[in-house]
Amino acid sequence: MEKVFAINDIDLAVGARTVVESNGSKYIVFRLDDGIYATQSKCPHLGAPLEKGKIVDGNKIQCKFHRAEFDIKTGKACKWANFPPGIQALNFIRGQKDLETYACEIEDGKVYVNI
Repeated sequence: MEKVFAINDIDLAVGARTVVESNGSKYIVFRLDDGIYATQSKCPHLGAPLEKGKIVDGNKIQCKFHRAEFDIKTGKACKWANFPPGIQALNFIRGQKDLETYACEIEDGKVYVNI
């Protein structure tokens, strides 16, 4: 496991997110009302970037391309891709997948992600 510096704690406001890169991979770090969480940066449906996705219900990230929703804290797929109409045929082949999540910690005012 690698501990990667993400951002200074004071620079990540509630409801904000930042993208962290390490060894050629990207991760998203979110600050929700109850803590800091990190997930993979690509939607497991077709690999679309999640960093510009919409946060819904305070704890889910919604993919802007096919509207899949994932719990930021657990990675659980709450709603699988459902847009545009007809995408469900591809979903039959691809199958529903959860989002990978990573533990975060704060040390000396700095946020780290354990990858």
